[in-house]
Amino acid sequence: MTSSFSNLSLAEPLARAVAEMGYESMTPIQQQAIPVVLTGQDVMGAAQTGTGKTAAFSLPLLQRLLKHENSSTSPARHPVRALVLLPTRELADQVAQQIALYAKHTKLRSTVVFGGMDMKPQTIELKKGVEVLVATPGRLLDHIEAKNAVLNQVEYVVLDEADRMLDIGFLPDLQRILSYLPKQRTTLLFSATFSPEIKRLASSYLQNPITIEVARPNETASTVEQRFYSANDDDKRRAIHQVLKTRGIKQAFIFVNSKLGCARLARSLEREGLKTAALHGDKSQDERLKALEAFKKGEVDLLVCTDVAARGLDIKDVPAVFNFDVPFNAEDYVHRIGRTGRAGASGLAVTLVSGSDARLVADIEKLIKKKIELEAVEYDEDQPRGRINDGRRAWREAGETGDGRDALGASAPRRERDRDYRGGRESRESRDPRDQHRGFRPAAISRDPFFEKPYEASAASDAAPAWEAATKSAPRSSISANIKPKRKVAALFKAAAQPESTAQS
Repeated sequence: MTSSFSNLSLAEPLARAVAEMGYESMTPIQQQAIPVVLTGQDVMGAAQTGTGKTAAFSLPLLQRLLKHENSSTSPARHPVRALVLLPTRELADQVAQQIALYAKHTKLRSTVVFGGMDMKPQTIELKKGVEVLVATPGRLLDHIEAKNAVLNQVEYVVLDEADRMLDIGFLPDLQRILSYLPKQRTTLLFSATFSPEIKRLASSYLQNPITIEVARPNETASTVEQRFYSANDDDKRRAIHQVLKTRGIKQAFIFVNSKLGCARLARSLEREGLKTAALHGDKSQDERLKALEAFKKGEVDLLVCTDVAARGLDIKDVPAVFNFDVPFNAEDYVHRIGRTGRAGASGLAVTLVSGSDARLVADIEKLIKKKIELEAVEYDEDQPRGRINDGRRAWREAGETGDGRDALGASAPRRERDRDYRGGRESRESRDPRDQHRGFRPAAISRDPFFEKPYEASAASDAAPAWEAATKSAPRSSISANIKPKRKVAALFKAAAQPESTAQS
């Protein structure tokens, strides 16, 4: 089995494109998958992320589709022959770009459709006719329902990063999409990890698949150096600064678990002098693509992102990945650190572990089957210490301003109240008793002689109380005091006087 692209029996247009892209030796997944896909068999492939799965399925598909290439302008002559499904917009855009580069010397057409963008330009491209369609499941269903995409002539379907599609709930969409495809087709399933759900999906939609595993499932790349540092939440940014300085790292991914945390961390690092961009699900698609492009060009040093960027993104020569938050899902750890050490290059993966992350670290240890040792970060003297809540302690560090207010604009009495009522952590009882006498003069206690005199009985103590006297002198009435008397109301009309005859009768 050959390991060189030059010895692979690819058509001349494809071989020329591969040579122009600088491909020489095939990776293990390419070496095993390409010959099998060329025979038209279903494939279930597992490989570490960053090992070239895109070329492993794209090149043989294009080779088999060359028999359909034509220069006709009629859309009917360019039906969808191959469908590639991916979980995220960024990954779909990346794969579409790679396929376009491979097919640039052929007459095969390709396009990509994904959410977050206007459907009209995508509809125009689909109406022109394409042989290779790259899509995310949700947006593809939108085009199917709008009758923009017809999939009744699909010969090949690729499910890339299939485990991620299941993780984010795309299984119902996948089932609907696959129901539109012909029964006779070639199905390729590629993933960095194999879970029981993936195996059930493969058994449902693949026919006698050839299983290709170039490495143990869920194994991390051997080219990635993995370090786990103990750091509390207040010192994590300080630890990032220290590792960047010590290792001389110029660019890195920084992964966090939440979109809000991603935005906050990016702003904090930007204020601290690092060129930073944020990438998360609340960003518009245009903003996400611009952030990726700026990172690729080197205009951005740190790309702070959620797991939306953990799968499949191929950005070359990224020296390091930081896990600011330990991932909730252990398999996401494998994908995150796969953003570095790609294509045989070396990389560094740093995970910052706080006291509450013990269970998550244990899950990672169980998954990768390696013993994890926590290390302490050795900080330089000039490294600023971490702050709590980015300003809650700012007045303590910055000191008071000339008008008696702190760095946050709070006056001294207000700071006293905050300390007294902050959950008892800084109450007066917990302070040093000696502080109560430093610069403190107790106020003089006023004394009233009236309250110091002994009790003396009043001279009129034998007299009946005033309220008893008032009760005895009050006249008694036959009507109970509890009955409310009727209120007198003026009559509106006077009764007419009766005649005397009537009165006498």
